Amino acid sequence: MAIDLYYTPGSAPCRAVLLFAAALNINVNHNLVDLRAGEQLKPDFLKLNPQHTVPTIVDDGFSLWESRAIGRYLVNQYGGDSELYPKDPKARAVVDQRLDFDLGSLYPKFAQYFYPQIFGGQPANEEHLKQLKGSLDFLNTFLEGSKYAAGEGLTLADLSLVATVSTIDTAGISIAEYPNVVRWYELVKKTAPNYEEANGKGLKMFKLMIDNLKPKTELLLVTMPIDFYHSKASAPCRFVELVAAALHVPLNRKQVDLMAGEHMRPEYIKMNPQHNIPTIVDDGFVLWESRAIGRYLVNKYGGDSSLYPKDPQARAVIDQRLDFDIGTLYARFYQYFYPQVLEGKSADEGALKKLHEAFAMLNTFLEKNKYVAGEELTLADLSVVANVSTIDSVGISIAEYPNILRWFDLVKNTAPDYEEANGKGVQEYKEVIGKLRSLNSN
Repeated sequence: MAIDLYYTPGSAPCRAVLLFAAALNINVNHNLVDLRAGEQLKPDFLKLNPQHTVPTIVDDGFSLWESRAIGRYLVNQYGGDSELYPKDPKARAVVDQRLDFDLGSLYPKFAQYFYPQIFGGQPANEEHLKQLKGSLDFLNTFLEGSKYAAGEGLTLADLSLVATVSTIDTAGISIAEYPNVVRWYELVKKTAPNYEEANGKGLKMFKLMIDNLKPKTELLLVTMPIDFYHSKASAPCRFVELVAAALHVPLNRKQVDLMAGEHMRPEYIKMNPQHNIPTIVDDGFVLWESRAIGRYLVNKYGGDSSLYPKDPQARAVIDQRLDFDIGTLYARFYQYFYPQVLEGKSADEGALKKLHEAFAMLNTFLEKNKYVAGEELTLADLSVVANVSTIDSVGISIAEYPNILRWFDLVKNTAPDYEEANGKGVQEYKEVIGKLRSLNSN
């Protein structure tokens, strides 16, 4: 039976527990605790943990909090001979020392320096920064001649410390002057089991929190991942993935099988009477149409993001390019390509000519611009690239449009998490189209 974990994804100690569990192959039930809503102060939670902190675990009635205590317990109870917390007294003592260093020095020095700026709107305290750098220097020394934090193997110390160091790094505090820390950090990211799922996703939520400060330090948070009804193969859905990746907005992905008619089920139609994808639900707010979703995500969670700048003229150009994408480029691709795939019709040369006219327009837009709407990556690029990559994947050549080719390579290299957000879905789209073509040829 799985262990109940009460946690907040952005919290470094909570992420450490997720890393411990992943390394030990322990299943956990994720119970999100909304600290801003005061859920940790509810009677039911206080009964579990009178200190009302996260992380807290409940293992078959046994309640425990403090992340490093949890890590030791998990190894002692379920780890067998795991070297994460070795049984040899000297080796274990070194792991304990590093865990205590993390708890008593590194993490508190970070919190002392950084959180007053974020939560209190205070200026940076240079003395506190100096103390944090002193702790990082100690860690750099510990790692001199040592592969991992407590020796030659991965231990609880590494998993706890990496949750802290990754938080420091994500907060924009450079670790470049600590070469041993940099080397170790890259190693742990590659060798800690399920690192991205256990730590990387929570880091994105932490970054979202610190990137989206309002005046007077009012925090703008995604307290829960946004429900995202989608199909990986769909270009509009991939656009939303690209926007979410660029903004570090967490998505709770819910695959909708269109072929099975899942979008026609009463509960889906109740949510979205147009019964299309993508659709999002953000704390009860329902929205569909991908470009509307993209604008909403920036307006709500983007702060001063250049993806959709507040300047009216810059925003107007992006809006024009988005409208061109939906009303011209995508529409003409649909008119040319889908009658062949869905209805088995022969190619319409007139429709193909119109599609190439749309490409020529896009090529012109890019004549003097680095990106589709100017010199910076915007929503327009993410929308257009989802469609251009789709068109390219089915063998419609863009070779005669040098500006598009140059831009296409640029966006693939600069759009955050491009391969995960768009590339994999393009491959799935290509496979779906291949199957449809095969059916129509039989």
